[in-house]
Amino acid sequence: MGISVARYAYLPTFGLDLWYGIDANQFAAVSSEAESTGRSTLPHFEVRNRQNLGYSAAATLTIPVWNWGSTHSKVKQAMLKERQAELDLTLAQKQLQAELASTYREAETALSQVQSLRSSGDLSAESLRLTLLRYEAGEATALEVVDAQTTASQARGAYDDGLLRYRVALANLQTLTGNF
Repeated sequence: MGISVARYAYLPTFGLDLWYGIDANQFAAVSSEAESTGRSTLPHFEVRNRQNLGYSAAATLTIPVWNWGSTHSKVKQAMLKERQAELDLTLAQKQLQAELASTYREAETALSQVQSLRSSGDLSAESLRLTLLRYEAGEATALEVVDAQTTASQARGAYDDGLLRYRVALANLQTLTGNF
């Protein structure tokens, strides 16, 4: 679009101006006999009333012949700006594709971590159950029970952190792609 606008400077331009209004020393549409001097452009020197409203028009035609190359320069600048805009758009598209792929891989990785952390949490809960059974049977110490409880608590915390990372990754993906 900018190139077309710049090329319009090669074409001739035409302008038309119209003026309409009061053309007199006093602010009135018609001058009365008492106010007028009696002079007029009409054939009679004495007139009773004079019209103060008037109009005029002016037309101009400009044909570009020589402007020291400024039109050519403006067309060239418009072409360069358009090319720069195309390059900026291509760069933005590539950056978006790269960010989308990275965010998608991050979400996939977080999902696989969540699944791994869930199984780890299940194993630590089973280990705690078995340790409690051994403790009740008198075969395990209180220290082993506390250690199993600590491990189960850490596994639950790691699962919650992994789930949070997965949800953040999904939110970032939805930011880029919209809701799905």
